[in-house]
Amino acid sequence: MSALNAAAPLVMQARGLVKRYGQVTALDGADFELRAGEIMAVIGDNGAGKSSLIKVLSGATVPDEGELLLDGQPVHFRSPIDARRAGIETVYQDLAVAPAMTIAENLFMGREILRPGPLGKLFRILDKGAMLKEAMRHMDDLKIGIRSMTQAVETLSGGQRQGVAVARSAAFARHVVIMDEPTAALGVKEGNMVLELIRRVRDKGLPVILISHNMPHVFDIADRIHIQRLGQRAAVVNPRVISMSDTVAVMTGAKRVEDLPVEALA
Repeated sequence: MSALNAAAPLVMQARGLVKRYGQVTALDGADFELRAGEIMAVIGDNGAGKSSLIKVLSGATVPDEGELLLDGQPVHFRSPIDARRAGIETVYQDLAVAPAMTIAENLFMGREILRPGPLGKLFRILDKGAMLKEAMRHMDDLKIGIRSMTQAVETLSGGQRQGVAVARSAAFARHVVIMDEPTAALGVKEGNMVLELIRRVRDKGLPVILISHNMPHVFDIADRIHIQRLGQRAAVVNPRVISMSDTVAVMTGAKRVEDLPVEALA
C-alpha cells in the first residue's frame, strides 16, 4: 500500500489491551489496527509499552485484559507457537538463526520437509533436495543475492543474515510479519538493503509491523505510524503529512495530538 487506503480491510486489531507486571502497568487500554497491504511502524519512548504491545501481538505475552482479532475473528495466543500457527511470523532483533547451519537449513528450521513415503513417515529422513529448491525460490522471490544455499549462515554479512531471517518469515507467514528493530545492528548500506526487503514482503501481499527507533528509516518506509505513549495508543499518523519533529514531539508528550492538523492523522 504505497498510499494510505482507509478502505483496506483490517487484518489485525487489538482492543483495550491491559498488561500489568506487579505495580507497573505496561499496557493501559492499548488499541492497535493493521490494514492489509501496509507497513505499520510502531514507535514509542522507553516505558511507553511498545515492547509489551508487540509481545501480545506475537503471542509472547498473554494480556490481562482486552481482545485480539485476526481478520475480524477473536484469537487467543498462549505462546508464539499459537501465533505462528495463525500465520504470524516475527523477526527478532537477535535474528534467532543458527550460524553453523546452512541457509536452507535455517529457512526450514523446525519446519523440515520429510522425504515422501516410508522414508519420511517411518524413518523421518529429511528431503534436503526439496528444502534446497524451496529455499532458492524464497530467496529469489525477495531478490536476496546469495552465492549458495548450502553455505553456513556464519559466513554471511549482517545484512545477508537479516535477509535469511526475513525470507524465513515471509515464506511461512499467512497474515502478518512482525519485525523487531531489523536494522539496529546494521550499517547504512545493509540497513537500506533490509528496508528494501521489507518493501518486497509488503508487495507480496503481507502487511508488516515494524518496530524501530530509527526515525529516518520509519519515515522512509512506513505507510502509517502508530505512536505508543504511557501504555496507550497516542495517535496514528501519516508520515507523508506530519513532520519527523512533530512525530517525536507527540511521542514524548511535548505536543498534544489535538494540536496536529486533521490530515496528519491516519
